[in-house]
Amino acid sequence: MIEAIMLWNEPNNLSHWDFNLDPKWEKFAGMTILAAKAARRVNPVLKIVLGGISPIDPKFIQLIASHGVLDVIDIIAVHGFPLDWNHWSIHDWPSKISEIQGITDKPIWVSEAGVSSFGAEEVQQFGLQRTAELLLPIVERVHWYSLFDLPPSWAATTRHKEAEGSAYYRHYYMGLDRHDGGAKLAQSHFPQQMGICQWFHFEDPRLDSGVEWLRKMGVQHLRTGLSWADWFRPQAEVWFDRQMSALQQFAVTLTLCFTPEHLGEAPHYTSPPMRAADFADFVSWAVGKYATAQKVPSTCDQQKLHSSYQL
Repeated sequence: MIEAIMLWNEPNNLSHWDFNLDPKWEKFAGMTILAAKAARRVNPVLKIVLGGISPIDPKFIQLIASHGVLDVIDIIAVHGFPLDWNHWSIHDWPSKISEIQGITDKPIWVSEAGVSSFGAEEVQQFGLQRTAELLLPIVERVHWYSLFDLPPSWAATTRHKEAEGSAYYRHYYMGLDRHDGGAKLAQSHFPQQMGICQWFHFEDPRLDSGVEWLRKMGVQHLRTGLSWADWFRPQAEVWFDRQMSALQQFAVTLTLCFTPEHLGEAPHYTSPPMRAADFADFVSWAVGKYATAQKVPSTCDQQKLHSSYQL
């Protein structure tokens, strides 16, 4: 089942939102407000989560609050990787949560927390156990990133790729399972109270094995996503249906993000869309199809919606 939708991912991270095109995040705010209102019209009780911020920055929350974003969302999400990329200690997790709690009364979720096994699997095991000790008592949801290592033939979603040096290659070792399917040391210490964040790419061959691992580990809460950009691929709805059907046994936080190149101000998935309403249309469709008991839009209906704003 869908327990929440998340609008975008890491909007204060240039790897996910091009704030050079939106330096005051006014376009992001307008897009998010329209999308949240669209989701409410379809499902008034569904939880709406602001895309997890990275870095954890209270000033960013204050900025988008000034644009009215906090008036339309239920939950603020944060991401943290203190043993890999952040410049703060893993022991500072409670104080990082407190920084956000100090400026809003919205609930805080940690929708990505993780540790790479790039250096040693023992480091990841320590990081998992310490993260659980610090966060599970103080926040409602913690999603561990991630279940699987990134296959070496895939590209990590970052700005500068290999130019980032070891920081880039750490992306490939965030899973509790190796890319070839073997479990790492940390997996046997995974607490059932913790959720998992696992992105499944378009037609991802790991979907069935991912579901099997999640069951074995006793995972109840899963964060994943549907790409707005993928919505324009051939047979996109077939893949989305398969993915969401396979995951319906979990309480899913469904992230909706990534701008189709032909709908962006710039031809890139991080770009603000030319029309914020286009993203709201995608959110409305996704919520209507996967997060309510209302009539599911037919393939013909979806094609009509697509054709209304394809170039």
